[in-house]
Amino acid sequence: MSRPSPHAVQHPPVRTIALAYSGGLDTSIIVPWLKEHYPGAKVVCVAADIGQGDELDGIKQKAIASGADACYVEDLREEFVRDFIFPTLRAGAIYDRKYLLGTSMARPLIARRQVEVARQVGADALAHGCTGKGNDQVRFELTYMAFAPELPVIAPWREWDIRSREDALRYAADKGVPVAATLTKIYSRDRNIWHLSHEGGQLESPAAAPAEDMFQLTADPVTAAPDAPEEVTIAFERGTPVAVDGARLGPVDLLDRLNTLGARHGVGRIDLVEDRLIGMKSRGVYETPGGTVLYAAHSELEQLVLDRRTLAAKDVIAPRYADLVYEGRWWTTEREAYDAFVNVTQARVSGTVTMRLFKGSAHVVGRESPHALYDERFVTFGEDDVYQQSDAAGFIRLYGLSQRVRALKDLEQAGAGAGTAALPVSAADAPIESGDAKFPAVEAEQGEPALAGD
Repeated sequence: MSRPSPHAVQHPPVRTIALAYSGGLDTSIIVPWLKEHYPGAKVVCVAADIGQGDELDGIKQKAIASGADACYVEDLREEFVRDFIFPTLRAGAIYDRKYLLGTSMARPLIARRQVEVARQVGADALAHGCTGKGNDQVRFELTYMAFAPELPVIAPWREWDIRSREDALRYAADKGVPVAATLTKIYSRDRNIWHLSHEGGQLESPAAAPAEDMFQLTADPVTAAPDAPEEVTIAFERGTPVAVDGARLGPVDLLDRLNTLGARHGVGRIDLVEDRLIGMKSRGVYETPGGTVLYAAHSELEQLVLDRRTLAAKDVIAPRYADLVYEGRWWTTEREAYDAFVNVTQARVSGTVTMRLFKGSAHVVGRESPHALYDERFVTFGEDDVYQQSDAAGFIRLYGLSQRVRALKDLEQAGAGAGTAALPVSAADAPIESGDAKFPAVEAEQGEPALAGD
């Protein structure tokens, strides 16, 4: 039974509660808890299909069996890939050097749809099943603030006395709630079309290697992946992937196709000790097969098309974008501003990239774009008539002028401090006059220009 919490709060009267519902253990036991603590209130579950597959089978029936008055299952897959995954991909956002933000991207979309359903059914409260230790509570509630700032939020994990999986299973049994979870299913997982995450169990020790039977999407790169590599060609238009191996596909089908290919070759596994927003470190293992291939291919195409200053500016924005997504700040002016910048950078990021998948790796083997800044006429080591190598001497003199002036000033000051005469100025070293400053000019360089290299 649920015992009174030492931090129990007085619950205001509500008529209808819209609950973000996944069908897992945590949200399943929240349904009867809400019924118990908000007598007379209707509980409307809102489940989002963002590519969980068969995890959603029978979810409506399960919600009703748990005590819900209604359950809405919203197909958000297309919107998730098109409006959340692809913009994050185009930004190059990666959190903590590895994490491709699968869970983080999904929460603002789910929470917004939850608010929309709440409006439809006349709900006067919102509820979620996020724990008080995690990031998701922030992501959900920042979205609530953006779209329903007047609605109260019910977060049972911050109120009740259920503190463990065992407590939750006992409560489910007491209330007759059907759950698939057992004490032997030790992992906490989150799955969508982009990734599958694993937490808990032996992963709570960062020194412990993940058990191979934990992985559910990707083949073991060493023992189960094919012994022959496979190549896949991805086409992009303005930074957005649009085709695989010449077949134009919609966002969902394209990602499904790359997930299948990447998973077969064991691509996309990461083991990360990450920094949670609330301050603690946690460990997660992620499987992101298609996403890993896409990130690598998109990066290679950008390297071919964008100039180095634009690439450098984008590399400044990418971690900020990743922080924004991870911290749930999707619905902000900041994100809109970053997207505006990224959209400009992606205007010419169109072309194809061929990736080779093999034993857990995804490597580029070819890339092509009509907007490529790479031009063989300029970089060839053979004879050419478009690049005058002698021009490099003047470029270097000007490029290094500030360093040369600094060095000359240091020499002058060192000579003056030692009581010696000023540095001699030969006729060939006529001074450069710029205002009151006079320094020996950069002498003309002699000899043949160096061959292209480096």
